[in-house]
Amino acid sequence: MPNIKSAIKRTKTAEVRTARNTQVKSAMRTAVKKYETAAANNEENAKALLSDAISNLDKAAAKGLIHKNNASRTKARLMKKLNA
Repeated sequence: MPNIKSAIKRTKTAEVRTARNTQVKSAMRTAVKKYETAAANNEENAKALLSDAISNLDKAAAKGLIHKNNASRTKARLMKKLNA
């Protein structure tokens, strides 16, 4: 544990940010997986799950958790599965 006041603050904020980033990234992965299973089973709620997955991907890209091109590429692949 650091002794300097600013280093203590940085440690605390890093913990908070790590927790938030983990939460957002996990929600993104879960949304994508839910959509992929729905699309594979030809379920009716696939379009709603797709919009949720796209929203989560955009949020993760906006926060810098994933690269914007990675988000774009993933969205394109998801849309391709819907249209197939």
